[in-house]
Amino acid sequence: MAQADDHGNGLIGGGRPWGLAAIGELEVSVVGNPATSGYLIDIAVLDRALRATANPRFLQAARAEAATGLPCDIPALLGEIAVACTAEISRPIASLSYRPSPFRCVRVEFGSEGTSYATPPATSSPMTQALLCETFEFAAAHRLHLATLSDEENRALFGKCNNPNGHGHNYRIEVAAAIPMGSAGGFGFAAMQKVVAREVMERFDHKHLNLDCPEFRQLNPSVENIAQVCHDLLKPAIAAQGATLRFVRVWETDKTSCRYPA
Repeated sequence: MAQADDHGNGLIGGGRPWGLAAIGELEVSVVGNPATSGYLIDIAVLDRALRATANPRFLQAARAEAATGLPCDIPALLGEIAVACTAEISRPIASLSYRPSPFRCVRVEFGSEGTSYATPPATSSPMTQALLCETFEFAAAHRLHLATLSDEENRALFGKCNNPNGHGHNYRIEVAAAIPMGSAGGFGFAAMQKVVAREVMERFDHKHLNLDCPEFRQLNPSVENIAQVCHDLLKPAIAAQGATLRFVRVWETDKTSCRYPA
């Protein structure tokens, strides 16, 4: 994300002792048809363009936030960077994401379903929404078991996951909410944390899902069902805050997860 200085440390501000630095990751998605070379765009060209357009704007935003105490409107900043980067590379950008930590992400998306990317978008931001994503963790036990099957059939279907006393997981849940552009100071990560704590963590953290949680008394607590239940709990609570729940993704293990809606 950051412009490397003569010492190659890559910090915004060129490694000089400004007293300000932004550490994070930018991810850009560019769409189009590859040239005869097989390249859509040379990655070095894209890297230079993004550094040239992003670094000075992040530095300016950090200075303004430090001087005024007012939080930066990250979605608006990403939109500005995307428009400037598009002009540099002459390729349409589908999305631009900023990840200030491994657990948070802000993404702006361009176009919509069915959009043609045959030509670059105009040099003004066409987005109407930004996406806030944050990952949380909770620990819970469950047993996979269907009352409609015999014990033998359940053991054959679910194996060790049918252990009568249950077994535990450290679940991870990613929540993605869409917010209107220009709504800085409205729904943000602090509000998301409160909603997820109330609707998910207080219900499921350190609980036996089958025994302690009414949501799973009659519903088998597979990762698919957990994702849908969390989605249905969070959707109205997030809507009441002026945002729109886009999806929920739950990891049961590092290899097994489910996103709802898909």
